[in-house]
Amino acid sequence: MKIVYYRDKCIGCGACVEHFPELWSLSNEDGKACLKEAKKIKNFFMREIQFEDIDAVKKTANDCPVNIIKIS
Repeated sequence: MKIVYYRDKCIGCGACVEHFPELWSLSNEDGKACLKEAKKIKNFFMREIQFEDIDAVKKTANDCPVNIIKIS
């Protein structure tokens, strides 16, 4: 499974970092979230996730107030 993240629409609330700091951080430059070890593809970032992390990733995606974290 993969996380797809549309960073350009991020508002920097930090919910993703709070839920899963192993995968997320906040940028000191613009205050938006960064998906660690992600590849940029056109207008989004993508990263593979481990099977054991799926529940935590789903919670993170569900709690994003602007709904820009997708799981595929």
